[in-house]
Amino acid sequence: MSESPALIIGGGLAGSATAITLARAGSNVLLLEKESAPQHKVCGEFLSQEALTYLSHLGVDVASLGAVPITTVRLAGRLGVTETKLPFAAMSLTRKRLDEELLCVAEAAGAIVQRGCSVQSLQAIGDSWQVTLQDASNITARTVFIATGKHDLRAHPRPAGLQPDLVAFKMYWKLSPEQQDELNGCVELNLYHGGYCGLQPVERGMANLCCLVKKTTLQRMGGRWADLLKTMQDDCPHLKRRLAGARPLLTRPLAISSIPYGFVRPHSQGLWSTGDQAAVIPSFTGDGMSIALHSGRLAAEMYLQGHTAAAFQARLHAELQSQVSFATTLSRSLVREPQRTISEAVVRLWPGALRFVANRTRLPSQSQQSIPQIPVAIEAPPVGTY
Repeated sequence: MSESPALIIGGGLAGSATAITLARAGSNVLLLEKESAPQHKVCGEFLSQEALTYLSHLGVDVASLGAVPITTVRLAGRLGVTETKLPFAAMSLTRKRLDEELLCVAEAAGAIVQRGCSVQSLQAIGDSWQVTLQDASNITARTVFIATGKHDLRAHPRPAGLQPDLVAFKMYWKLSPEQQDELNGCVELNLYHGGYCGLQPVERGMANLCCLVKKTTLQRMGGRWADLLKTMQDDCPHLKRRLAGARPLLTRPLAISSIPYGFVRPHSQGLWSTGDQAAVIPSFTGDGMSIALHSGRLAAEMYLQGHTAAAFQARLHAELQSQVSFATTLSRSLVREPQRTISEAVVRLWPGALRFVANRTRLPSQSQQSIPQIPVAIEAPPVGTY
């Protein structure tokens, strides 16, 4: 049995941010990542100004990785298409590319990264925690950071959350040249019966379509991706136009269910829970990638300053509760009638509502005071007419 002073379970955004920060401060860090190679993840892959600032501070240049500038947001539904400029700089990059880069940075900083390590159990033993891996070996650590994303560790489940009735799908597409040009620089939120989806360009000329749909709606369709895809396009002509002539780039879509959207962890139980293990905000109505990076960085800083896991969880809960509640309320309004139609009508009458929502769902400014604000200059492409 080996012992690690600081153990991180999960090598996504939050886990890597924690590992990099701790390792650069001279701490001994062991990070366990269950995947042996880079993987795609169900994620909108939208990087706000806050996320870009955190990544730059961690030493990641997303532009060099092929990240695509995003300057405009569009809302499309039965009433047409409304667009406005984003009130901040943003980019998009696949999680497969970004997560791998962050793990490499963590290793370069001095963290030990063990890939292909699946954690089977985690239990408290005295003042320490014991982790049992898939090969039955054990690791003990006095401090454990949980960064397993949307997947719970056995015996450590999260409660249902405020909006647990959604299923998420993700597919990459190669759009037609005309549609790719029209999508350039934009994130598009498309509304349809029982759900909504985000479409935006990512690196290598791909487009990420990340979808949410109510479980009951999906079940009535027969539970098949093909039926959902047809319903989305029938309900949203703009999306149908975008996907005309498009080619799917994955054999089948990524999917995940039982996501506790709206959950914010109020206490720690002795563990430092970060990322989606700390707060789960609905995709495209919240800033999940910034939350993951912020929580990982904050956890490391508070640990280094001698704070307890309980103090960290309490502070993070206070910082995120309002943002997550607002985003979840918005998400609910987009998957129900008549709220969906009302929301769409409000945006048609007041396009600035999109900017208001984008600002309202950002991390509170006071939560980032310890992070230097690094300006990101992005040249905006011209906005199209619809």
